[in-house]
Amino acid sequence: FIYLRSMIRVILIGAGNVAVHLARAMKRSDEINLVQRYNRSTNGNEYFDPEIPFVTNPANIKEADVYVISVKDDAIAAVSDQLPETKGLVVHTSGSMPMNVLKTPSRKGVFYPLQSFSKDKEIDFSQIPLCLEAEFTSDMPLLKKLADQLTPKVYEINSLQREKLHIAAVFANNFSNHMFYQAQEICRKYEIDFSVLKPLIRETAAKIATMDPKEAQTGPARRNDEKVLSKHINDLEGIQKEIYRILTKSIKETYYGKKL
Repeated sequence: FIYLRSMIRVILIGAGNVAVHLARAMKRSDEINLVQRYNRSTNGNEYFDPEIPFVTNPANIKEADVYVISVKDDAIAAVSDQLPETKGLVVHTSGSMPMNVLKTPSRKGVFYPLQSFSKDKEIDFSQIPLCLEAEFTSDMPLLKKLADQLTPKVYEINSLQREKLHIAAVFANNFSNHMFYQAQEICRKYEIDFSVLKPLIRETAAKIATMDPKEAQTGPARRNDEKVLSKHINDLEGIQKEIYRILTKSIKETYYGKKL
């Protein structure tokens, strides 16, 4: 493949959180030529390098080796359908959508960065796993070369695996973050500085770098300490009481089975 011996020409489509960080990472690579950006509006342009050529009309999209569609999941099909016919590879960056959501006659693939992104927070892209899928095995070397310019953490993962990985990521990231919010609400209610919990949160996350999560579990549910569990449940109300009960049930069944 000629493109494996030269810079990879990329068109970036979208202006959301993922697109912003992909653009920044790609601009830093000497092996990637970020030829152009496309978005149907100018919203979010302030987050991108103004030197990257930008268009709002899909008819003005140039030729490239890879077209990276980084938009909301429910917009992927429509956006891909608007692209002009190309000899390039069209990929999306979604964790939950299958590869065949792409409505294009062009070759298809997936370029999924497994991370939580915020536009205003800088991130070290070299620490982010990139999950790849290609419709044709002959396109995987191109995807891998592109991914290798951004991070050493590159994985071939099919659509079914990625769907399940995304669910796992929701548990690990979104749900755990919501637990931090619930903890903050309890602190706020009783006028406690939430910062008191931050060393504990950091230690909890650091533990699983060296320990299996099942082995790292602590707390009253892990000890089956009914006295403490009952007191906590009595002290809570509303949705927090329900959350506490179901998570306690899950932890107890994990370590003691359903006999309790």
